[in-house]
Amino acid sequence: MHDHAAEASLFKRRALFTFFCVFALFCVLVTNLYHLQVESYKDYATRSNDNRIRVVPIAPSRGLIYDRNGILLAENLPFYSLDLVPEKISNMSETLDELGKLIEISDDERETFTDALKFHRRFKPLTLKNQLTEEQVAIFSVNQHRFPGISVEAGLKRNYPYGAQITHVLGYVGKINTRDRAQLERSDLWKNYAATKDIGKQGIEKFYESLLHGKPGHLEEEVNNRGRAIRTLKIVPPEPGQDIYLTLDLKLQQKAVELLTGLRGSIVAIDPRDGGVLAMVSSPSYDPNQFVQGINSKDYSALLNDKSRPLINRATQGQYAPASTIKPHLALLGLDEKAISESTRVWDPGFWQIPGVERKYRDWKRWGHGWVNVYSAIVESCDTFFYELAYKVGVDHIARFMEQFGFGQNTGIDIFEESAGNMPSKEWKRLKYNQAWYIGDTISVGIGQGYWTATPLQLANAVGIMANKGRRLPPHLLRSIKDNTAKIDSPINELPPIELKNPRNWNIINEAMRQTANKSRFTDATYTAAMKTGTAQVIGVAENTKYDASKIAEHFRDNALVVAYAPFEDPKIVLAVVMENAGWGGANAGPVARAMLDEYMLRDTWKPIP
Repeated sequence: MHDHAAEASLFKRRALFTFFCVFALFCVLVTNLYHLQVESYKDYATRSNDNRIRVVPIAPSRGLIYDRNGILLAENLPFYSLDLVPEKISNMSETLDELGKLIEISDDERETFTDALKFHRRFKPLTLKNQLTEEQVAIFSVNQHRFPGISVEAGLKRNYPYGAQITHVLGYVGKINTRDRAQLERSDLWKNYAATKDIGKQGIEKFYESLLHGKPGHLEEEVNNRGRAIRTLKIVPPEPGQDIYLTLDLKLQQKAVELLTGLRGSIVAIDPRDGGVLAMVSSPSYDPNQFVQGINSKDYSALLNDKSRPLINRATQGQYAPASTIKPHLALLGLDEKAISESTRVWDPGFWQIPGVERKYRDWKRWGHGWVNVYSAIVESCDTFFYELAYKVGVDHIARFMEQFGFGQNTGIDIFEESAGNMPSKEWKRLKYNQAWYIGDTISVGIGQGYWTATPLQLANAVGIMANKGRRLPPHLLRSIKDNTAKIDSPINELPPIELKNPRNWNIINEAMRQTANKSRFTDATYTAAMKTGTAQVIGVAENTKYDASKIAEHFRDNALVVAYAPFEDPKIVLAVVMENAGWGGANAGPVARAMLDEYMLRDTWKPIP
């Protein structure tokens, strides 16, 4: 028999318990909804927007580079690349195989991509192939549905229309590597490169990276659950990099390239009125465009192992014995120290000896020049005269005096690839070799040989100071900067001048250099010039052995050098020419110097410096 009263009581208790449970859960739900909709509204609204709104950085266009006359030297050209998002590709190897059936992918491109993939974030796109042709773009577009995670992207790529002619000045841009990124992060600049793949690697491109790069922009776009863009919400345009104008004269640069074709050497031309570099050529050179696109390992290895060293900027990094080109500067030192005078005469029998020493230091003219003074010593390049002069003044006096002309130190030119050369002294030899300095070392320095080395840029700079009679204007490549508003000229950094005890000594030396030019190479020129030639030994020759180029390997033969400026009365251009293993300076480098000065001096019109 059922107890209906007990059952009703049990049901009542259970119903009340269920009601209270449901009520409690409802209260929890309401509380949670209040927390989500009221208290945490802003937080969750932001999270929601982050899921549906994507911020995409926009790369700025890189600033252009022009020569002094407004000729475009570095530009940005449109290109198409094939980009892959690794996390959206299930089988990478199979995908690449299938893709290769549509678009040619070289083994080197595939290997480079595979290596980069190991250190790449899988959710970020990675470039497989650059410089797609229009045909390749069309073929892939038709088949894109077969390749999820792969897309064709458009962009701008750096291009150098004059290729190898200006490489060692402009440098080039290349892909940002781990080293570049680390440097940018240390400088707190990495955020400015969020959308940028390239960065200046050498030359002007590297030195003025901060000016040329610009500032990135961004766009905010609404995306669906598949990450596909629905609409653009906001655009903040990037700020393009600033355009820069160089001091280079393209026509003169091309003339220098022409004159050094097939040869190893360098030509540097400077405007002594402001220190602007008019031409700076290193031969042989290479095409920088292959580095922009990403040079393959085979081509890079060929450049790296080339015995002619095309990757080295000989103009600023090549270190050569200055030879007789510095005899005017040594003569100036002798006059300033009163070791010689304008009337001093030295007998040259074809050799010179240290007092009390049997060894003979030979003159290049084996039978000698007879009696010579400071003028004829420079014109005839009499070694004996400068042996005795160096012996009188000593190497330390030579070093201190020559440092004023920039020897043994960087010129400060606005590219990073520069060597200081070497200006020897007693202290330098002790620190370098832990050896004492000998008189014989000084004698070699007296004719620009021995431990003394200089770059072609240093030689041009030193001759510029001579032409300016002590005024020092460090060489530079930047002429002006142009942004959206105005063109701003770069300030000239002038150093304190060299002051001689007797300023008339400048005139004596410059006159001797004028006579040198007038005697040989510039006899029939329609303008006046000054010059000094030099022939630098690469290897030593025994005391009583005659130098015979035909019996010496080509890379051991003498270097040919010339320094010059014109016009003599009001110099507009100074010049240094170095030709490796070319032999006699006057006979081989002289015609090159003449051709360069003719190219510049015989122009129909002249544009004065603004």
